[in-house]
Amino acid sequence: MTTKADVLAMLAEMATLTTLDEETNQSFKVRAYESARLAVEAHGADLTGLTQAELQKIKGVGKAIAAKIRELVDTGAVTELEALRAAYPPAFVELSRIPGLGPKTLKQLRSQLGVEDLDGLKAAIAAEQVRTLPRMGAASEAKLARAIERLGLTGKDRRTPVARARPLAERLVDELKLVDSVQNVLFCGSLRRMAETVGDIDITVAATSPDTVMAAVRSHPAVYEIVVSGDTKTSFLTAPGASGASLQVDVRVVAPDQLGAATLYFTGSKAHNIELRQRAIDRGWLLNEYGLLDAEGAVIASRTEEEIYQALGLAFVPPPMREATGEVEAAARGELPEVVQLADIRGDLHYHTDRSGDGRAPLEDMVKVAADRGYAYLAITDHGEDLAINGSSRAQMLAHRDRIRALQEEYPDLRILFGCELNIGAAGGLDYDPDFRREFDYTVASVHSHFDGSARDQTTRLVKAIADPTVDSIGHLTGRYIGRRPGIELDIDIVLEALYAFDVALEINGALDRLDAASDVVRRAVERGVKLVINTDSHHTSELGRMEYGVLTAQRGWVPRDQVINTWDRERFLDWVATHREHAPGA
Repeated sequence: MTTKADVLAMLAEMATLTTLDEETNQSFKVRAYESARLAVEAHGADLTGLTQAELQKIKGVGKAIAAKIRELVDTGAVTELEALRAAYPPAFVELSRIPGLGPKTLKQLRSQLGVEDLDGLKAAIAAEQVRTLPRMGAASEAKLARAIERLGLTGKDRRTPVARARPLAERLVDELKLVDSVQNVLFCGSLRRMAETVGDIDITVAATSPDTVMAAVRSHPAVYEIVVSGDTKTSFLTAPGASGASLQVDVRVVAPDQLGAATLYFTGSKAHNIELRQRAIDRGWLLNEYGLLDAEGAVIASRTEEEIYQALGLAFVPPPMREATGEVEAAARGELPEVVQLADIRGDLHYHTDRSGDGRAPLEDMVKVAADRGYAYLAITDHGEDLAINGSSRAQMLAHRDRIRALQEEYPDLRILFGCELNIGAAGGLDYDPDFRREFDYTVASVHSHFDGSARDQTTRLVKAIADPTVDSIGHLTGRYIGRRPGIELDIDIVLEALYAFDVALEINGALDRLDAASDVVRRAVERGVKLVINTDSHHTSELGRMEYGVLTAQRGWVPRDQVINTWDRERFLDWVATHREHAPGA
C-alpha cells in the first residue's frame, strides 16, 4: 500500500536525480518537484485516494506530477524514476554529497575520467586527474580530497546521516504499529540516542504474534533485499533513495512484557549497557535483552526501562545521554541534570518567511502555525541584505516590520519580534549599519559562506560578531550539513568564552541535516555557563517539528532546562533581550 511518505520520498528522489540529469538544481522541473513535495507535506489529509484531477487542485502540484503520484499509487513505481535510477546508480548519486561536486562537475568526472563511484573518484584524485577538468585545478582537487576525509568517506564504516535515517525509521515505526497483534514499536540504537550518523536502524516491536509481524516486514515496499531472517528477527536493506545508498534495518519482535528490557538493550550504547550490567552483577543479578533477573532467574523488571533503572538504584537516564560519559554515576548519586524537554519550549527564535529568498511560506501562515503550537513569543528572522539572493534591503525590511506589527494585533497571546538573521562576513562584519541593526527586536548572526579559512581566522571572525552589541545569538555555529558539508573549523574554547563574556546565546539548530551546535560542543557550553537557544530555523510551515530534534540534541549535551533562554516565560525572556547587553564588557 502506497502512503503519503512514499509519495514524498518519490518526489525528493525525482528532484535529486533530475538535478543530476539537467545539471542544475534551478531548472523548472527540479523546482516543480520541490514545490510539489512541500505542498504534499503540508496537505493534511491522505492524498493517495485522490484522483489526478483532485491532486491538481493542490497548490504546487501540476498535471505531470499529479500523474506520477497516481502512477506510484496505482502501480507501485514511476516509469520516469526507474529510468533515472538506471542512468544514475546509487554509488554515483552518493558523490553529490561531497562539497565541490555540482551536477556539471559530476557529469564531467563520469564522461571524461570514467568516475562512477567513490573509489573511482579517490583513484582519480590520487592520479591527479581531477585537476585536468575545466574549472577545477590542483587547489580544487585538494579540497575534494579534504572534504572526503572530513566527511568520513574514507573508511569501510560508512554511516548514514540522521536526516535520512530518522524519517525512514519514524515511517517504519508508524506503519508497523498498524500490523495485527502489535502493541508497541520503537526505534532504538544510535538513532534513539540522537547520534548524528548511524550504521543501521534498529526497531523493536512488542507483539503477541511474531509471525504476523515478520510477514508484514518482509512484504514491506521499502524492503530491497532480505539479508538475515529468523522467527523473531529480520534484517533487510531499504531500497536506495534520493541519498543514493541503501540502509540496513534490523527488526526484532519481543513479548510485550519484555519491551522495556529489549529497548534498553538495543538502544545502547554498548558501554552504557556494560555499566548497567555490572550494577546488576554487583547485586547477584543478570541483565539482558529479556529482563533484569535474580539469581534464580525470576524476573525483577522487564516491562519498562524506568522499572529497570529504578531496580538498579538509578534515576532514569534519557536515551540521548546513554554514552557512558558519567551518566550512570550521576544517576546513582541523584545528580543527573533536569534536562530540557519539548514541553518546556516557549518560543522559536530563528524563523523565516517568504521575505527570505529561501523562505517558502508567507508571514501570516508561519505566524499562525507558531500560535497554534502555543508559543508565547516568536522572532521572525528573515535574512539580512548581505546574503546573496536570499537577503532583504533596508526598505524591504522596514516594510516587513510594518506587516509584522500589523499582524501582532491578531495575536495578543503571542509576542512577535521583528528580527533578522544577520550574515557573518569573512572578517566578522554584519549586514546593515549598527544604527539600522538596532531597529531589530532580536537578532541571530550566522555563517553562510567562506568555509575554508583557517581555525584561527574563523575563530576571530566569530568572536568579532559575538562582540557586536546588536547580536543576541549565534546560529548554526559551524554552518555544517551533516554528511554533505563539514562546516568551519574553530577554537571552540575561545568561542565559548566569548559567548559567555558577552552574554550571547548559542543556538542548537534543530534541522536534522544541521544539529549545529553539535552535542559535544553543547555539553562544553553547558559546563562554561553559556546560554543556549533551541530553534527550528523553519522556512516552511511543515518544519516546526524540528524543535523535537533540537531538544534531543540538547539532552545529548546534558542541557539543563533553565540554561535555554526559550524555556523562560515571556517576561523573563523579553527582559533579557532588553538588558543583557548592558552587562557585557565594554557596554
